[in-house]
Amino acid sequence: GTGDIDLCGFSRFNLSGEGAAEWLRATITGALPKVGRMNLAYFANDKGKILTEMSLVRKSEDEFTLITAAAAQWHDFEVLQKTLPEGLTLTDETRNVNTLIVCGPTSRDTLNSIGIEADLSMGWLTHQPAKLLGKDVYLLRVCFAGELGWEIHSSMDDTADIYDALIDAGSKAFGMYALNSMRVEKGYRAWKGDLSSDYSILEGGLERFVKLDKPQDFPGKAAIQAEKQRGVTQQFATLVMDHHDCDAPYMSPIYSGEEVVGAVTSCAMGYRSNQIVVLAMLKTGLHDVGTELEINVFGDRVRAIVQADQPVWDPENERLRA
Repeated sequence: GTGDIDLCGFSRFNLSGEGAAEWLRATITGALPKVGRMNLAYFANDKGKILTEMSLVRKSEDEFTLITAAAAQWHDFEVLQKTLPEGLTLTDETRNVNTLIVCGPTSRDTLNSIGIEADLSMGWLTHQPAKLLGKDVYLLRVCFAGELGWEIHSSMDDTADIYDALIDAGSKAFGMYALNSMRVEKGYRAWKGDLSSDYSILEGGLERFVKLDKPQDFPGKAAIQAEKQRGVTQQFATLVMDHHDCDAPYMSPIYSGEEVVGAVTSCAMGYRSNQIVVLAMLKTGLHDVGTELEINVFGDRVRAIVQADQPVWDPENERLRA
């Protein structure tokens, strides 16, 4: 089937000007995508803590769209603006552009059935301009639900017509609780829950998004290098919890015996994996697969089992890449 959600909450900024790429390289912890590609980027503060996360969509050598959380609109614009060099242009397009997520095993067929003018064979993490119902849109080959899918970025005025066409073509609407369930099954972090300045980049399990060997002295580089040498004292983990009538609330304590050893950052019932999935921060030494812990869920101590460092649903991303 195909499902869709009107995800009007994304914040987005356009960045351009000669030297934009080099400035971003010196601002984020990791690497830039190639032209025509996109990737996640992390911004650290001087202590190596997680300041924010953005998706970087690279349209040309020095032209980018940066997409971030709804609640991060003012925060992230200020993060970018406060060190923006003269000659670069940064604009906030959040109020002008909307996003529909269209996903599921038949989503490619659904888009073709309503006459989209685009190359839907392009791979994961690509992007392209397209036309749909005669309207200009922009397609990103990503999906926060962890399925084959696209984000359709369109003007606010065009969104309703596109949404109606998808529903008429048989797509089923789903909401934020469903999206949250699916993103937790994929281990996708949410800003200010799983990702915050309470945790360092390394504690967040984000080392693959860090390039300590690049020459740019990005914010937090020295702190991250020092923490890597001495080792972290806590780290991100995925657990599966025994059945309970309630999800574990944010910051629910996690116990090993009578010792508090961590806290829940996200929890949801996963209806594809048929498991209650927990994202958490745990003390080091407790990350071996199969480690049994307990989570306080509204006063009940509920068993939870540490999982491998990979998504519990489609760990090889075969569905995303279909």
